Amino acid sequence: MDEKTEELRDIFIDATGSDTVTERQEEGPGSLADEPSGDPARIRELIGQMRDRYEFTSPLSDETLETVVRAFFDDADDAAIAERIDADAERVFDARMDLHLLRESDTADAAVDLVALRKLLVEDASVADCVERLDADEETVRHYARVVETRLEATRANDRFRDEFAELLTDEELSDRMAQDAREDGLREATEDIETDVSF
Repeated sequence: MDEKTEELRDIFIDATGSDTVTERQEEGPGSLADEPSGDPARIRELIGQMRDRYEFTSPLSDETLETVVRAFFDDADDAAIAERIDADAERVFDARMDLHLLRESDTADAAVDLVALRKLLVEDASVADCVERLDADEETVRHYARVVETRLEATRANDRFRDEFAELLTDEELSDRMAQDAREDGLREATEDIETDVSF
């Protein structure tokens, strides 16, 4: 240790009262970036309430459904969510419908006339009737019937569950915008005044 270093060491000891340069670092409280946003317990509680209230199609566990909710509000598409939970996109779609997590793309450029489909569902038309009258294949009819049914359920619940998920997982401004988008999407008009249960 040269003279200059010794001088600096003496100044350090005088200033700190210790000859230990480094001390053991204690674990800090962490940061928001290290922890998942939202309250996991509350998210799963909401999922449980929905499971009790509605007939879920998805066989996924509540833990996996929580991942779906989080990924949805991270703006992940169905393919990305499917990869995240090791499932296929169709299973993700079913999970989103169970959770009232509709996207604008679910109704934009729909392959069938949603207003006409809604009227047929109100009339309790069969899948075969819908296929014939809408000039669509059975898979397409079933897909959009599920979207219509989900929009109806969400409307009757006043979009409560989606709004609560959004409040937990997005900032206030984005939450308000997403809630407004959900209420103003094109399918709202197509499902107004439906008073029937739809199950294909």
